[in-house]
Amino acid sequence: MEDQEVLRLLKESDALLEGHFELSSGNRSDRYVQCALVLQHPARAGLLGVALGEKFQEERIDVVVGPAMGGIIIAHEVARFLGARCLFTERVEGKMTLRRGFIVKPEECALVVEDVVTTGGSALEVVEVLRKLGVRVAGVGCIVDRTRGAEVFDVPFRALAQVDAQVWTPAEDPLARQGSVPVKPGSRALSGRGAAGKA
Repeated sequence: MEDQEVLRLLKESDALLEGHFELSSGNRSDRYVQCALVLQHPARAGLLGVALGEKFQEERIDVVVGPAMGGIIIAHEVARFLGARCLFTERVEGKMTLRRGFIVKPEECALVVEDVVTTGGSALEVVEVLRKLGVRVAGVGCIVDRTRGAEVFDVPFRALAQVDAQVWTPAEDPLARQGSVPVKPGSRALSGRGAAGKA
């Protein structure tokens, strides 16, 4: 699947937004990707899972792991394509962990899958969890890469599409200086008011 086809699916699903957004990292951006809106369609989720899985099919992947919530559906579809198990991690008191009876074995090879990567924070936490359990991490994959070319991971990193967006700290945010208030359209709550976007 080509980059433009992925972007087309995102736009058709209203998953690629423009405006003024607060991300889960606390940073601000002029574009936001809410992959849940494309992944809610099983046929589209399946297409994206196959396309991302193909980027890692030369590896013998035993388990695909996605961070909750954003990585769960796409990790499941990638695992389906690769014939692997699918697990997800969750934060417990701020710390990423495996729960719900999920077990990985030291001899296994894992692929970490996320919906959107900007700073890579969540995916890096998953990599650390797996390595502490003795699992080899073959790579990190995502639907949308927003790293703007930053070297984030020490394993192969592959994405289906790149979305270029301006990202600012709250102090640097030019839209806020113009009086705009960022919205928090994502899933991870930062306060009682709402939820935040992808980090």
